[in-house]
Amino acid sequence: MSNDEEGQGPLTLSFKPDLSTKRKKGAHKPIYADVFTQKPEKAGDNSHVHLLVNPFAGRRKGRSIGEQVKSLLEKEGKTVEMYFSDYSGHLIEIAQGIKSNSEDIFAVVGGDGSLSEVITGRMNAQPEGGGLFALIPAGTGNSMANDLRLTSTEQAVHCLVSGGRQNLDLAKVEMVDGLPGSEKGQTVRYSHNLVTWGLGVDSTIKAEKMRWMGPMRYDVGILMAIMANNRRNATLTIDDLEMKGDYTLFLIQNSQTGGSMLPLAPGASLDDGMMDIGILKKMTRRDVLKAFGMLKKEGRHVFHPRIDYHRFRTLSIKTPAPAAINVDGENIGSTPLNMEVLPSAAQICVPLSE
Repeated sequence: MSNDEEGQGPLTLSFKPDLSTKRKKGAHKPIYADVFTQKPEKAGDNSHVHLLVNPFAGRRKGRSIGEQVKSLLEKEGKTVEMYFSDYSGHLIEIAQGIKSNSEDIFAVVGGDGSLSEVITGRMNAQPEGGGLFALIPAGTGNSMANDLRLTSTEQAVHCLVSGGRQNLDLAKVEMVDGLPGSEKGQTVRYSHNLVTWGLGVDSTIKAEKMRWMGPMRYDVGILMAIMANNRRNATLTIDDLEMKGDYTLFLIQNSQTGGSMLPLAPGASLDDGMMDIGILKKMTRRDVLKAFGMLKKEGRHVFHPRIDYHRFRTLSIKTPAPAAINVDGENIGSTPLNMEVLPSAAQICVPLSE
């Protein structure tokens, strides 16, 4: 899927159409990459589980799901220590302070943001990486759960107990802490899912004000952001290649799926040692609406003439004024931003194919 030689700047991705699918919005569905490129390992004897719960996840169902998970794990002979978060960012503090052994599992009840916080806390505690994580999906986004093919609490627990173990790339994200106007110095997050700048962040900020709508708020937020059509200037550097101009959106992905189960990056794999970026160049409202319509139709946006895809190891974004950054579904930072991909920095529990 690449046409550049390794070591000569970012890899440029070109997608092949799946000719067995019907043309929609002027294009076939693209052929997707494998979510994992490596074979899974079988579960080892991991008897101690640190269960970190976001009680506010899934419309405040996190606590009850956490209690259910604890009961199921104890029936399987696991020793479980359970922790609850009280506010945004609390899971980072909790995870960072846990004393653990190398065989312990860090299980997360929540969504993409909750998993991101726990991973960040553990990476702060041991920057060399190598932690083993399990996701019990309970959020409203659940993009990572979609890529991992996790569909229920019981299945996720089964994966932890006797499923597979896959290597998981992470990205070290250095940025300004807080959204524009509320900056609080520098911060570091470790992303497992996605990083977004531009229209996508505008849309999630709008969506946060409409949580009562459920997942549909993401679509409404995107449409509101498209109609606003704000001008966005940035300097983007990927693997030492610098690009300057007006852009609509940067879709920076480790996983294939983003908010509202959108197939943002059909070429992404979670363990290939790199991340993908979709660059939406400056567009008219009509172009953006067309691209969004193609995206909703199984990722056909990759064939839009105003969208380029690359694969990279390092990335930076600079803007004339601070601009909002979304990491793993949470609007938490501002530019300038620097990223470095950390290959196989963690492991994640996954279902084994039958």
